[in-house]
Amino acid sequence: MKALVWHGKNDVRVESVKDPVIENPNDILIEVTATAICGSDIHIYHGLVPGMKSGDILGHEFGGRVVEIGGNVKRVKIGDRVIIPFVIACGNCMFCADQTFSLCENSNRDAEVEEKLTHYPTAGLFGFSHQYGGFSGGQSQYVRVPYGDVGALVLPEAISEDQALFLSDIFPTGFMAVDNCNIKEGDTVAVWGCGPVGQFAIKSAFLLGAGQVIAIDRYQDRLELARKSGAKVVDYSKEKVADQIFQMTEGRGPHACIDAVGMEAHGYTLDALYDNVATALLVETDRTHALREMIGLCRNGGTVSIPGVYGGFVDKFPLGVAFAKGLTLKMGQTHVQKYMPRLLKMIEENKIDPRFVISHRMPLRQAAEGYKLFSENRDISTKIVLDPRAA
Repeated sequence: MKALVWHGKNDVRVESVKDPVIENPNDILIEVTATAICGSDIHIYHGLVPGMKSGDILGHEFGGRVVEIGGNVKRVKIGDRVIIPFVIACGNCMFCADQTFSLCENSNRDAEVEEKLTHYPTAGLFGFSHQYGGFSGGQSQYVRVPYGDVGALVLPEAISEDQALFLSDIFPTGFMAVDNCNIKEGDTVAVWGCGPVGQFAIKSAFLLGAGQVIAIDRYQDRLELARKSGAKVVDYSKEKVADQIFQMTEGRGPHACIDAVGMEAHGYTLDALYDNVATALLVETDRTHALREMIGLCRNGGTVSIPGVYGGFVDKFPLGVAFAKGLTLKMGQTHVQKYMPRLLKMIEENKIDPRFVISHRMPLRQAAEGYKLFSENRDISTKIVLDPRAA
């Protein structure tokens, strides 16, 4: 089969690889009919995610048609159209029972690698390094899906794989980011980063009752998309974020701030310049300018929610500011399986059409070009969807 394979920093290629096979009676195999490039994939592309090996198959947002099932699979049937969450969960451990699926104790087959950093294992992830199990990803023609009965969301006839594709990651991720804020009707939510996760956080904030959403970015197409969703926008390349937020919140700040940027934050302030130097010198692994800014601007007693991916160690983190202001920090990989049924119902009820974030469609054979486009031209690339079946 054909798959997008990682070979090093800024080096991904579509190659012929071995077809996947059933390895465990709980497995299913799917033929991928839709897959997408995620901002987290770009972190891998830039060489910022530890534990990658040359030959790893990328991609964690995908769906398709079930073509084979293991002997223990009961719920999912051959021929079902399914969306697969990027988090792999066993369904039986203490954390899965609590619906905190991304903390699954059993699905990371390289748990000893992660434990060196975290002390305790968390869930395996598709296409996201050997720190999280080294599982082959979905930017390919076929994928083996462990624990198929737990992970696969079977789609109703009226909903296409394309329409539901983003239930695999970015829609639940944006929704959980807002859900973690426990906002009340009429609250103000500020979202740093108007990429795909940020766009879904904006939509989700309004769905969950926010009275005002403020969107911070510098890319004009993304700011315009946020504006179309009802957000007030701040272009941090032209305006002082603090001045704009104080004006929009009567000097008190947002009730909740969401970091949809993650480890590659950009900025023009002194601390942003420091991050650029510190990461180049390996003094820190992640650039946290945006996170520092939102801790400073969040309302006293407010919540900072972090769906953006961080990979390691940071410097100059304003913990004292967060402590003095009584902030709550919520973060972590998304418990996708928890949210998928609820969000699918919203799609069925026409409350949201997740396809609004798609900017480009390409055949899988052009995936490397898609990565380069997403990496270098973010003003015109919101979401790139790949078709493994296209000629």
